[in-house]
Amino acid sequence: MEKYREIEKSIIKKYRKEIWSKFIKALKEYHLIEENDSIMVCISGGKDSFLLAKCIQELIRHGQIPFQAHYVVMNPGYNKINLEYIKNNAKLLNIPIEIFNTDIFEVATTLNPENPCYMCARMRRGHLYNKAKELGCNKIALGHHFNDVIETTLMSMLYGAEIKTMLPKIHSDNFEGVDLIRPLYLIKEEVIIAWSKYNNLTFLNCACQFTEKIANKEVDSKRNEMKELIKYLKTKNKDIDHNIFKSLDNINLNCVLGYHKDKIRHSFLEDYDKEN
Repeated sequence: MEKYREIEKSIIKKYRKEIWSKFIKALKEYHLIEENDSIMVCISGGKDSFLLAKCIQELIRHGQIPFQAHYVVMNPGYNKINLEYIKNNAKLLNIPIEIFNTDIFEVATTLNPENPCYMCARMRRGHLYNKAKELGCNKIALGHHFNDVIETTLMSMLYGAEIKTMLPKIHSDNFEGVDLIRPLYLIKEEVIIAWSKYNNLTFLNCACQFTEKIANKEVDSKRNEMKELIKYLKTKNKDIDHNIFKSLDNINLNCVLGYHKDKIRHSFLEDYDKEN
């Protein structure tokens, strides 16, 4: 059996409960993929996006919903070694990728040499939406997973002073007719790591030029802080990650001071006297 067939089998068989079932549950629960969708699957070179691509391939092969997918790699300025690494993994996994080049790394580091990550992220998103439009796609699929969701939530609370999370799908404000979806929304990162190790796969982490320059230094990342915080809290309560996630689907508006909806702020005082 060819290597990629073994990898596909592991998703459906060995990791059926932790990966495939969670993947299907997210699709159904959040209505992520519908009949005749044209989806641009974004591959960054990491474990998450490559797993996403394989799950999409399996869905096309075994699912009941007819749709098409384009597997796209945006090259923001990877060095030749990293780009070749992505190509080799795509070949190993039997994923027919299309690569398009941009100068994002160069521009982002020029505008903010000390911390180009924010600008890089914004520019990436714009290029991806433009590419989706070019391909005639109505949806862009990203590889964000369960842990990304709860880490983003905690960062918003602790550093942004607001309760906000990463939604399973969103409409684009600037590119009409294109939605962004996150099919790995319910899959935990530890399972993705286990899947990659089981299949003896190695992927890029962050291959940007900025992190390469500081590869021998400890990177002070807010997301890493959240990972460590959650890890610590799980020693006190093993369900802490699930509880954080579930709380976002269980907000009691009767017990919050205020909230924003469509750029309008609401206060608990609006209805306070009406209750009496």
